[in-house]
Amino acid sequence: MSDTSELASYAEQFGQEATNGEDDRLERLLVILSKGSMEDAYAALIMANGAVMEGIETHMFFTFFGLDAITKDKQDTLHMPTVGNPALMRNVPTMVAGLPGVEALATKMMRGKMEEHDIPPVSEFLEMIVAGGGTLHGCDLAVEMFGLGPEDLVDEVEDIITVGEMLELAGGERSQVIFV
Repeated sequence: MSDTSELASYAEQFGQEATNGEDDRLERLLVILSKGSMEDAYAALIMANGAVMEGIETHMFFTFFGLDAITKDKQDTLHMPTVGNPALMRNVPTMVAGLPGVEALATKMMRGKMEEHDIPPVSEFLEMIVAGGGTLHGCDLAVEMFGLGPEDLVDEVEDIITVGEMLELAGGERSQVIFV
């Protein structure tokens, strides 16, 4: 067990001045999701939802395959990758991960585990984040590159923005960016 009294505060870690614990709190979070796998999408959604629940200004930016999480026909059908994911299938030979049906089985098993723990589907998670005050943004370049339009994205998406506009969401003191 570690001694937390030796941990640097957020302000100390980033060279900011803290006057008391209240002023040292994180105020703004930007979560960038660039991958379309189930595990990456849920990691991003759980962190964003947790931030919203803590009263932190929260923005999510979806780029490249992360757009799958906000695309109407893909968001609730994300898969659990088995190839190149050694932590998922411990004690199972690597070549088994590539066999037909293994990814579908892993995805089904993961969905079952999530239901056991009352973790909502991606669509519901996004609704919760927006209802809590969070905002969702699609990446202009990735939307164009994949031939998508605003009509392809879920209604909760506030807008499609450039990287420059996304960086403005990450600015200011007591802000953090999480890249998934």
